[in-house]
Amino acid sequence: MTNPQPVADHGPRPLDRRSPLPLWAQLFDDLRRRVAAGEFTEEFPAEHRLTGEYEVSRHTVREALRKLRADGLVIAERGRASRLDTRRIQQPLGSLYSLYRDLEGQGVEQRSEVLRLERTADGTIARHLGLGPDAPLIVLERLRLADGEPLAHDTAYLPAEIAEPLLATDFGHTSLYGELSRRCGVQVTGGRERIQPFLPDIRQAWLLGLADREAAFAIERLGRAGARPVEWRETVVRGDRFAFVAEWADGTGAVALSPASPPASSPASPTRPSA
Repeated sequence: MTNPQPVADHGPRPLDRRSPLPLWAQLFDDLRRRVAAGEFTEEFPAEHRLTGEYEVSRHTVREALRKLRADGLVIAERGRASRLDTRRIQQPLGSLYSLYRDLEGQGVEQRSEVLRLERTADGTIARHLGLGPDAPLIVLERLRLADGEPLAHDTAYLPAEIAEPLLATDFGHTSLYGELSRRCGVQVTGGRERIQPFLPDIRQAWLLGLADREAAFAIERLGRAGARPVEWRETVVRGDRFAFVAEWADGTGAVALSPASPPASSPASPTRPSA
């Protein structure tokens, strides 16, 4: 008599169609089990393969994949195969930090695709910087990449009177604050940030490789040199590749509720911005 073969921990397990648990949730749980068992290290299966393995619809597969992305287990980008997310970048709050320097320090190759570097004018942005509505500005728009993968869409505005020399800078592999200090003699010493969940628009989702309706973080940042505002920045960061971390102790300030859309001059949690 042949001894029965033990059931391997790898490979798909049948889904229970009589269970009250939705099929997508069962699929999600089984894919998590397979990931923990060491599967998919070379590649993550495509949608059509999962529909065949589990005998479910593409809608069911997509719901399970959406939850895997939301939990930071899988990266899915437009035009590329899904894969396991083996690295999530953590960013401290409440201290001076440089995204460029911190990524390099973690062994992550940091570079940027410069989408725009030019003079411009914007009355709303100028007001954030304490300038007149027609004041000339320098705008730097970048797609920030970590190990070659999209991480953040970053747009910074600075007064042209101090930032004009930046127009000659190659920002492919350098930090804004470093170049601002070297070329313009301006040192960012502090500021404030406001961070909230955000649904990117079509262009931002395409640049960052996000699925439709996939949330991200939106960051509004005011950087100061001493008491003078010198930078207004708007950043959209992939939520599946980035985490914000704060340290706290007993006796720190209490939580305060703010309006859903506070005016530009309203206070935010004190912190120092990144480059």
